[in-house]
Amino acid sequence: MPFIFAGMRQNLHTLLRTAVAGVSLAVLAQSCSDLLAGQEESDENRGILEWNFACAPVIEAMTRASGEIPDTNAFLLTVKDASGKVLYDGTYGASPTSLLVSPGSYTVTARSCAFAAPAFSKPLFGDEQVIVVQKNQTARAVLNCRQLNAGMRLRIASNFLTAYPYSTLHLKSSEGSLLYGYRESRIAYFLPGPVSLVMSTSGESDKTIYTRSLAAPEILTLSVSAATASPTGGSFSIQLDTARTWIGDSYVIGGENGGSGGGGSAGSSIANAFSVTAARENIGAEDVWIYGYIVGGDLTSSATKMNTAPPFSSDTHFAIAVRSSVTDKQECLSVELKKGEIRDALNLKTHPENLGHQVFLKGNLVEAYYGLPGLKSVSDFELR
Repeated sequence: MPFIFAGMRQNLHTLLRTAVAGVSLAVLAQSCSDLLAGQEESDENRGILEWNFACAPVIEAMTRASGEIPDTNAFLLTVKDASGKVLYDGTYGASPTSLLVSPGSYTVTARSCAFAAPAFSKPLFGDEQVIVVQKNQTARAVLNCRQLNAGMRLRIASNFLTAYPYSTLHLKSSEGSLLYGYRESRIAYFLPGPVSLVMSTSGESDKTIYTRSLAAPEILTLSVSAATASPTGGSFSIQLDTARTWIGDSYVIGGENGGSGGGGSAGSSIANAFSVTAARENIGAEDVWIYGYIVGGDLTSSATKMNTAPPFSSDTHFAIAVRSSVTDKQECLSVELKKGEIRDALNLKTHPENLGHQVFLKGNLVEAYYGLPGLKSVSDFELR
């Protein structure tokens, strides 16, 4: 019996040594794998990916005609690697200024809105760039702002209403259709491709009366009227208003390069407030609106000194920038907060939660305040 137990103990020791050795080898293998992965992903082997909108003028014809000009800070931005993995998905204004990435190709997409089906008053602007990042190098995606969808608007004559009182008009594409009321004046937007004007009459089959293939960024106006020879129905005519077909090129709207859109002169209201970039180009302007993201405070006369995280020690000022992720003081605009309601509501010392928020401010643009172009005598604001 002692011999049997001794043999069992020896076998048990052998099994334990084998198991421990196996675990040790597994741990060592995993450690080596982790080490190699760490080497592959080390900062020394990576590159930097940046993005921004190109500096190009707004097309005046589009500005006058639309009134639907978007703010590039509110664009939907997506950054993906070659495998389709999403590295960033959010607004352009809230995006980081750069990403540290492994060498490879990356797709940067910017869209002013989500657009998949026909809709009124919903022009789609944006761009997509594929950028190759090299080891230890910086690559930048320069985004243009182009209109990516097409539009159509109807001008319906009164005699058409008389001739077809029980009919309705629809604009239809492969993605869907929109009922176009006789009193409708908005532009209907579609993805590029064929768009048809369809007339529906109770008790009858739908009748396609016009089809045209629209390309981005065409905006087409159709004048629809009943034929004078047949005022009670059975015939109609269509005319194209070529003056309302806009063919645009690359341009930037709002955001970094100009006002946020709307009527009136630049800076005269929140609707057409100056961006931080535009404000820097309009030093001396008084009683104007500007907008940006609150990115820091506790400024000094130093070219680089700026606190970008709580706690903050000063309630007399803060800095705003084009994007909420900006940390470089030289990309900012300083803002004076005089004692009173505006300081009480906005200062970062009392309200650190305001950091990263978009703010609209009305005041006077000055050449220097804490070593930066600045805004002083703030008289009104809107925090978003």
